[in-house]
Amino acid sequence: MFITFEGIDGCGKTTQAALLAKMLEEKYEGKRRVLWTREPGGWTGGSWIRERILEGNLSHPMSELFLFLVDRCEHVRREILPVLDDDGVVICERYTDSTLAYQSWGRGIPSGKIETLFEWCSFPRPDRTFWLDIPVKKAMERVCLRGGRDRFEAAGYTFLERVRSGFSYLAQREPRRINTIEASEEPQVLASTIFSLVEVSSSH
Repeated sequence: MFITFEGIDGCGKTTQAALLAKMLEEKYEGKRRVLWTREPGGWTGGSWIRERILEGNLSHPMSELFLFLVDRCEHVRREILPVLDDDGVVICERYTDSTLAYQSWGRGIPSGKIETLFEWCSFPRPDRTFWLDIPVKKAMERVCLRGGRDRFEAAGYTFLERVRSGFSYLAQREPRRINTIEASEEPQVLASTIFSLVEVSSSH
């Protein structure tokens, strides 16, 4: 099973991915591998590309897009596919929906061109995606509390509102795959809801 978590920074992706990974590890008791990973940079040696994407001085939206694609090609080949091919579970923070929301709705690159590149790269599709929706203001309050902002977080409210609109569109376009989760609730409440939805998926 391939599960992804999506949403703007500050929505709680890392917390929920960690809680779900722990629950599934306890459920399978070592009988199935559970990989918890992230993009960008979730592969051995991928930290350099993560640093360039999040902290680098990129002047063209296409440069950003292609760096994400390079990162994902390596991530999929080195980390994700081996686990899926072995009947394991992959939990990934950010994936193709983030690329569409940030690089298309956020940066203005036509979504059709991005999705054509996804097809060309043969990226596996997630079985279940959780979009953790949260108002931009509340998300930025959380980001400020933890200290430090990457260049996406520093792009401003208008940019992040466009990104949030992108996630909303994608969730409405694919409601069977993408579950919209109100991320303002308590983490343990969210975790229980998400685990229940994963249980339903795995039983089908």
